[in-house]
Amino acid sequence: MTNIIIAGAVGLILSMLGTPLAIRLFSRRGIGQNVREEGVQAHLGKKGTPTMGGIVFVLAALLAYGASHLAMLEPPTVSGMLVLFLMTGLGAVGFLDDFIKIYKQRSLGLRSGAKALGQLVVGAVFAVLVTRQPNVYGITPAETRVSFLRDIGPSIGIVGFTIWVLIMIVGFSNAVNLTDGLDGLASGATGAVLAAYVLIGNWQLRNNCIDQLGPNCYWVRDPLDLAVVAAAVLGALIGFLWWNAPPAKIFMGDTGSLALGGVLAGLAIATRTQLLLIILAGLCVVITLSVIIQVGSFKMTGKRVFRMAPLQHHFELKGWAETTIVVRFWLIAILCAALGLGLFYVEWMPK
Repeated sequence: MTNIIIAGAVGLILSMLGTPLAIRLFSRRGIGQNVREEGVQAHLGKKGTPTMGGIVFVLAALLAYGASHLAMLEPPTVSGMLVLFLMTGLGAVGFLDDFIKIYKQRSLGLRSGAKALGQLVVGAVFAVLVTRQPNVYGITPAETRVSFLRDIGPSIGIVGFTIWVLIMIVGFSNAVNLTDGLDGLASGATGAVLAAYVLIGNWQLRNNCIDQLGPNCYWVRDPLDLAVVAAAVLGALIGFLWWNAPPAKIFMGDTGSLALGGVLAGLAIATRTQLLLIILAGLCVVITLSVIIQVGSFKMTGKRVFRMAPLQHHFELKGWAETTIVVRFWLIAILCAALGLGLFYVEWMPK
């Protein structure tokens, strides 16, 4: 538990202090947000706001993770390092996207194909490594099986599992990216999921199958370190949210949103709660579905279901204040995370 507290506290402090430094540095160098002319007109006033703020909380989370292990004189674990690799790798893809936007002064960065390729390469490396490196008990960070509240069903093989992992990684990194449209929305929504994974990792540690055999224990490698990763990112994200809350002084950019989507997918895979993430991150899933519905409806019927997609912009065009949308969506995100935790706990209870 001490590891978790140290990671969260260091991440919070580093991000809280580092973000205003990034705001001043990015402002001086003209690293500002470009806004689409055809988008929500109220957003035109945000043009020039410093972006790529995700660099701050990604670095803060990495340093916080290292600080927690240094303080406890414990080496990093394979599971923790793999999830952080996924976060950092996808953050690097997002950084390239943001850099191109700023360098070419346009609202579009990497071409969709190049962006997807970057996500797939990082995801493929993670998918291959996550099924290897067993510990002394023979437990690998993940098995080649689909999971809900724990692994279910037979093995789908390394090829099938790799495809499944890639779908998760690309899906959730893009889901958080779509959620990142209003000041503080993605930060608050993903923060609720990270808080849930701190509790899930801690619960799996206290009920692992190494210390106690039984139908309600968990075969998860390094559950404590996964909770430490979640706490480090959560603390760093809260520090960033202090400056990102409406009206935002800095945006996370694709650097931050892709990194956050990656860490959520990585935690779900390593804690064997892959399908549960759909519930825990329910808000991001609904926002992604709104885009799919909008595009599908327009292509098939020529009509739009929403005034604008993603969903948060639909409510903006209906006249809702930005802060109203953000707070209400935060509440939905918290409820989704609570529902997922409830299901996790009920499944564990003795039958």
